[in-house]
Amino acid sequence: MLDTNTQAQLQAYFQRISQPVELVASLDDRPASAEMRELLTEVAAAAPGKISLRVDGQAERRPSFQIRRANGAGGEVRFAAIPMGHEFTSLILAVLWAGGHPPKVEPEVIEQIKALEGDFRFKVYMSLTCHNCPDVVQALHLMATFNPRIQAVAVDGGLFQAEVEAKQIMAVPYVTLNGQPFGSGRMEVKDILAKIDTGAAKREAAAMNAKEAFDVLIVGGGPAGAAAAVYAARKGIRTGLLAERFGGQTLDTLGIENFISVPETQGPKFAAALEAHVRTYDVDVMTQQRVEQLIPAEQTGGLTTVKLANGGELKGRTVIVATGARWRNMNVPGEAEYKTKGVAYCPHCDGPLFKGKDVAVIGGGNSGVEAAIDLAGIVKSVTLLEFADQLKADQVLVNKLKSLPNVTIHVNAQTTEVIGDGQKMTGLRWKDRVSGSEHEAALAGVFVQIGLVPNTEFAKGVVEMNRFGEIMVDAKCHTSVPGVFAAGDCSTVPYKQIIIATGEGAKAALSAFDHLIRTPAAA
Repeated sequence: MLDTNTQAQLQAYFQRISQPVELVASLDDRPASAEMRELLTEVAAAAPGKISLRVDGQAERRPSFQIRRANGAGGEVRFAAIPMGHEFTSLILAVLWAGGHPPKVEPEVIEQIKALEGDFRFKVYMSLTCHNCPDVVQALHLMATFNPRIQAVAVDGGLFQAEVEAKQIMAVPYVTLNGQPFGSGRMEVKDILAKIDTGAAKREAAAMNAKEAFDVLIVGGGPAGAAAAVYAARKGIRTGLLAERFGGQTLDTLGIENFISVPETQGPKFAAALEAHVRTYDVDVMTQQRVEQLIPAEQTGGLTTVKLANGGELKGRTVIVATGARWRNMNVPGEAEYKTKGVAYCPHCDGPLFKGKDVAVIGGGNSGVEAAIDLAGIVKSVTLLEFADQLKADQVLVNKLKSLPNVTIHVNAQTTEVIGDGQKMTGLRWKDRVSGSEHEAALAGVFVQIGLVPNTEFAKGVVEMNRFGEIMVDAKCHTSVPGVFAAGDCSTVPYKQIIIATGEGAKAALSAFDHLIRTPAAA
C-alpha cells in the first residue's frame, strides 16, 4: 500500500519514538478491513520494536483501530477510517505523539488539556478528500493523547456511509461530544478548548488587557496580515497580529498554482508556511481571537483600540486591518436552516458525502464551474444555476463543463428557496429571470459559489467603506482614519488574489512605519 519512498520516510520519522506504541485493530470480513490490516502492518514494520500490531480488537465500529501507548497512558485515539489522503499525516502524528514525540504546540496548551475536568467522548466525521478535516482530527487526537478522560474517534463518512446518513450528516468536519452536536467546520485545538474550558475566555481577556501597546497591530492572519507582520517586524518595531485562524481563506483553498515561484501547493500547506515565516520574527501572534469593535485614536487619546469578543482590549499606535473575506450567502429562505444539512460551500470537503446523489451548484464563475466539474465525477448529476445570461468562468473551464454528460446548465436563473423536510434539504426552487417561469428540482445538496463578503463589520462607522463593505484605501493603503490602514480582500484593492494580498500587506506595513516615524508617540 505504501511505496518505497513513503516507507523510507516513515522509518526516518519513527526514529523519534521514545516509548512503545501499540496499534489495536478491530476488523471484519469487508475488503476495507483487509486494506486497513495491510496499512497497519506496513506502519508497524517501519519501526520494529517500537510499534506493535494486534488485530483482536473488539470495537463496535469495524474496521477501526486504536493508537495507544503500550503503558496504557492517555485517552482513546481511534480511526474508524483507512487514513490515507489528507489524513495520512494525522495517522503519523498520532503515532509520534503516542510514542513520546512532543507536539508543536505551546506548553501552556498541553497543560490546559491535562487540567481539563470531566469525561469527553468526541467523534469527528470526516472525508479523506477534505482539506479542513485534518486540523480537527489532529486537534482531538492530540487532546486524547494527553488526557486519559478524553476519547477521540475519527470516522470516515465514505467508509461508514450508513451511519452518516442515519445521523443526517451532510457536511464535514462534523464533531459530536458525548453524543450531542458540538461543532462543524475547521477547528483547531484552541477553538475546542475555548468551548469546553469555561474559564479560558476570562483568562485570555486579562492577558490581552495586560499587554503593552503595539507600534503596529495587525488584525487578520491571511496572506495580507502575514506579509504585513513580516515587513513590520523587520523594521524592529513592536508588532502584534491577532486573528481567528492563521491562513484565512487559504485554509479553504485546495490547490494554489498561481503564486509566483511556487508552481503548485495546497491551501493548508501554504497557510502553515505563512505562519512559520511570521513566527521566525519577533511577532506577538494571537489566534482564535474575534474582533468586535475598532475605536480610533481620536476617541481614546492617542492609541487606536481593538476590542475583542472575549472582553479584552489591545492598543496600537497604528492598526492594519487585513481581515479578508468569507463566502457570500444566497440569502434565500431555507439556506440558513439547512446549512450543513444539504447547503454546503466546500465541494472538496463535502462532495464525497453526496456520492451517487443529485446536487446543484450556484454560481457560474470560475469557482462555481470548477466545483461542478469536480462534483460531476462523484455525484449522480449536477445542476448549475447562474444568475447572469452567460457563464463567467474561463472558456477552457466552460468547455470542460459542457462536455460532461451529467451536468445541466441554467443561466438567467435566480435561486428563490431551499426546500427541506425539517431535517435535511430535499430540493431547490429557482425562477427564470427572462420568462418568469418557476422551477423546482429534487436535490440532496447545493454548493454555493457566488463570491465573497468582506469581514469588516467591526469597523463600520469608523472607516469609510464602499457599498460592498470594502474599506476604502488609497495607493498606500491609507484609510479615512489616520493611523489605520487596510490591505487585502477586505479593502477596495481590485483583483482578490493571494499574491496581490501579500503585496498589499507589505505596502500597508511600510506605510504604517512611515506614519510612525512622522508622528510623535502618544503620552
